[in-house]
Amino acid sequence: MTDTTARATAVPSWILKFMDAIDTLEFGEGFAPLTENTDMYFGTEHIHGVEAIQAFFVKIDEPLIITHEVLEFWTAEDGVRLLRGEATMAKKSEPDKVVRAPFTHIFYLDREEPVRVRTIRITAGPLQTDAVM
Repeated sequence: MTDTTARATAVPSWILKFMDAIDTLEFGEGFAPLTENTDMYFGTEHIHGVEAIQAFFVKIDEPLIITHEVLEFWTAEDGVRLLRGEATMAKKSEPDKVVRAPFTHIFYLDREEPVRVRTIRITAGPLQTDAVM
């Protein structure tokens, strides 16, 4: 087993743009690092390709007012990037009923410049799903 070292680093602009794209559902520049070959695993869901990933986020986030905040970001070897954050969300129909959920994203990069994401693994929660779904 090899040791992998990760170090805390400043959050790169492409991550902040990615989070903003999820919040606003305006994908443009925020989703530029994703390709038709990017795989995303969100819990038990497997989504393949940038268009399907966009559609997935529209499906789960369109009914919500949501903001993702990145709390920590690490750079690891072999193109692995890790982030920990918290999402603040409420149904658009019940904007005063706010729920917070922790999340972790692991990005596996195909290349650094320009950034191209091969795989994203996302875990979210625990979450009182009946509060937002």
